[in-house]
Amino acid sequence: MYILVAFLSTGYSHNVQYSVFGSIMTIGGMVGAIFSGRMADLFGRRRTMWVSEVFCSAGWLSIAFAKSALWLDIGRLSIGFGIGITCYVVPVYIAEIAPKNHRGSFVSANQLMGTFGLALVYFIGTFISWRALAMISAIPSVVQIIGLFFIPESPRWLAKCGRKKEFEAALKRLRGEDADISEEAADIKDYIETLEQQTEASFLELFHRRYANSLIVGVGLILLQQLGGNGPIAYYSSNIFEAAGVSSTIGLQISSITQIPVSIVGLLLMDRSGRRPLLLVSASGMCFSCFLIGISFCFKEFPHLKALTPFLALTGVLVAATAFTIGMGGIPWIIMSEIFPINVKAQAGSLVTLVHWSISWLTTYTFNFMMKWSSAGTFFLFSGVGGLTVLFVAKLVPETKGRTLEEIQASLTPFL
Repeated sequence: MYILVAFLSTGYSHNVQYSVFGSIMTIGGMVGAIFSGRMADLFGRRRTMWVSEVFCSAGWLSIAFAKSALWLDIGRLSIGFGIGITCYVVPVYIAEIAPKNHRGSFVSANQLMGTFGLALVYFIGTFISWRALAMISAIPSVVQIIGLFFIPESPRWLAKCGRKKEFEAALKRLRGEDADISEEAADIKDYIETLEQQTEASFLELFHRRYANSLIVGVGLILLQQLGGNGPIAYYSSNIFEAAGVSSTIGLQISSITQIPVSIVGLLLMDRSGRRPLLLVSASGMCFSCFLIGISFCFKEFPHLKALTPFLALTGVLVAATAFTIGMGGIPWIIMSEIFPINVKAQAGSLVTLVHWSISWLTTYTFNFMMKWSSAGTFFLFSGVGGLTVLFVAKLVPETKGRTLEEIQASLTPFL
């Protein structure tokens, strides 16, 4: 958000160039997505996370010390590459190390931390310079580069690689020295042995009929998540506020403050209410909020209703941020990390993450042009996607709460 201001201050503001800059991080994300699954399979989850944080750190430092728009572009591209990897490997790592009854909460905690960081940046960004903000943003990446040396590797990845002693040691370390891991370890080994009886999966094999259910759910959720408009709303929220006659500073501060408690509520409900109810509430909220923003821009054209535009637009953006945070923001990634068997997880993860960043680029790049076409029409389209998401979740998305990864994957892939 504030880096877009930096871009304008470095020299040019043509609408096409502005859209390219606003969306260039997603191009880096696409490249990172292509490599994410294979890297996580070859080098392990922990090393892959380390590489992603190196790129993020380099990107933020490039922005902080940028002397021209080119270095801002390079910085956002590098950050996009790092986040493209992170989007896949972090939910997968957390899902593979967490106990089944707390897996949703563990992955949601990651979403909570991301929301907290984004809200903090939104808030303090209204008080400090964008260069100082970029320096502050580099700190978490540097801390993680150091911290990753002190966490265990994923036991399931170690089991897949045949590293039995390290697998048991990692599982013991995660569950506690006094914990009985024999049953869990046996289940993981049995599942890995079953998969090893199958041939090594290629990318094309991912499209085999046996993986159809998992693929439809995983790709479908991510596709609808991005087409629902949250990316453009997040990237260009200050522009939306200004177009609706709302102070962008006040709007961003209110939006950032409300997202943190909502994330906490989502975290607490994840392993109680389940994934599906939260997704349904979230998608319904996105549908309603985008419709509300669309109505606000319609009212702007009528003198006797124009005064309602700022209130409706602010309410709509706040509802959208709240609805997205409680479900559609993090749950599709939780489900993605749960539904794909480990023998195709790399290929599936890369595909899902690539779809995420490709559609994210499409929506962020075209948003400015769509707003020039019709501000109200843009958000009515997003609202329609929200309605489709409700139907998709109700008809196709399984509940994964309280089930082991092996149970979930066996139910979706009949050959197991």
